[in-house]
Amino acid sequence: MNKNLVSATCVLTFMYTSIFAAPASWYYWVSKIDGTRVCAQISLGEGWKKINTPYQDSQCSTPQLKKNITL
Repeated sequence: MNKNLVSATCVLTFMYTSIFAAPASWYYWVSKIDGTRVCAQISLGEGWKKINTPYQDSQCSTPQLKKNITL
């Protein structure tokens, strides 16, 4: 396959997917042991339960608005 065609395909694929890229949401995680709440982007392990309300900031003070993306 032509190297230029492969390169162009890779660049176009990257550009297309980056249009929809956004920062990861923050969530409250609640300890199953003592109920402690922590704001984090990723799971803290098996002993934590995620509260399914996304936030924009690391203090979990600004709820994230849902975006309607249409193609």
